[in-house]
Amino acid sequence: MAKKITAAKKTVAKKTAASSPASRTKWFTEARFGMFIHWGLYALPARHEWVRHNEQIRDENYQKYFDTFDPDLFNAREWAAAAKAAGMKYAVLTTKHHEGFCLFDSKFTDYKSTNTPFKRDIVREYVDAFRAEGLGIGFYYSLIDWHHPDFVLDNRIGPYRDAPDRAELNKGRDQKKYAKYMRDQVTELLSNYGKVDIIWFDFSYPSAENNPETGKGRDQWESEKLHALVRKLQPNIIIDNRLDLPGSGDIHTPEQYTPVDGIKDENGDLVVWEGCQTFSGSWGYHRDEQTWKSAEMLVQMLVNTVALGGNLLMNVGPTSRGELDYRAKDALKVYADWMHANARSIYGATMSQYDAPADCRFTQNGNRLYLHLYAWPFRDIALKGMAGKIEYAQLLHDGSEILFTEKDAEWNDKVGDGDIMLRLPVVKPNVVVPVIELFLK
Repeated sequence: MAKKITAAKKTVAKKTAASSPASRTKWFTEARFGMFIHWGLYALPARHEWVRHNEQIRDENYQKYFDTFDPDLFNAREWAAAAKAAGMKYAVLTTKHHEGFCLFDSKFTDYKSTNTPFKRDIVREYVDAFRAEGLGIGFYYSLIDWHHPDFVLDNRIGPYRDAPDRAELNKGRDQKKYAKYMRDQVTELLSNYGKVDIIWFDFSYPSAENNPETGKGRDQWESEKLHALVRKLQPNIIIDNRLDLPGSGDIHTPEQYTPVDGIKDENGDLVVWEGCQTFSGSWGYHRDEQTWKSAEMLVQMLVNTVALGGNLLMNVGPTSRGELDYRAKDALKVYADWMHANARSIYGATMSQYDAPADCRFTQNGNRLYLHLYAWPFRDIALKGMAGKIEYAQLLHDGSEILFTEKDAEWNDKVGDGDIMLRLPVVKPNVVVPVIELFLK
């Protein structure tokens, strides 16, 4: 009897460990780099994924995009190949955005891609293509739904926020029925497509009155039930932190900014976090948007994020024909070219205990320290407090040796006690952000 009890305890312990936050996120903190994909009906107007909100477009006027949706150039394999070439290790697709349109064949709505002229389950094709490339599978699912007949229209977000007939439109709506609808759809997503690595809920905006007509948070989403359902269906899935349930998220998700010091808990320990960013100023395809980031900024955003112990989820917004436009392809190529030789400074790397020189960033993976140079110095760069700690140094992109010295007669005026000096080529290598790999003793 005692032996049986012991065995049972071991089984329980094993199950608990398998679904612990650290276990769930281990692959994630190794991967460091993923692709966000925002795609929906908003790709047709091509004026931002919040076009319904921004222009207060009512259902009857938005219907033309559903009736016209037919992305004839869509090929999920091309998306997956582009993500893999860029060095991305996982992806997150908008299975349903705030507009309510579903990219999967849900039996709980008619507002889905299989009912458009396209007639295809986009989520299925995405999963198959990205999984074939060995990439992690993530699903974004909007908590907000401006199309669903039971979603209570509020006065803060959405196309009806200023509508004079909003109260009339809300008659008969039942937010609890909508919460059940979400659980039904999440059950489909987590039951019909195999193993899913990440589910990304977006987003909560609770009101002080706890009234669905003035805001929505955990009570309106029935977040406890939704969270429990996800954990039951896929125990090892990563869940984001936007359900308005403090402490429930596996990852923190700062949007469109990089935290100055990373994100830490109340004890000062680094938490698992993922910054989500865009190539330009829009998530969905925006034809006329012009604030596309430079090659230097793109690479520096990735390095900055990893140097602060985070992941970068970089977004693409395909066109209504189903392709990535030339600007997105150019941006992905920047990453592909740089990651080809410098990925070692990103995968599995994190914040370093050492302070980087000005205009530089350190990432570290075990006994390898990576110095990313944002500004190229003339010949020499000092590393403070690292005397006696470096075994070997090389430029990462070509493996060429970098000579270094500690304080000596020649460099007494340049190197302080406890410092080392790296001697660099006069001319900057043809790399957007050069990296020096330092082998620690």
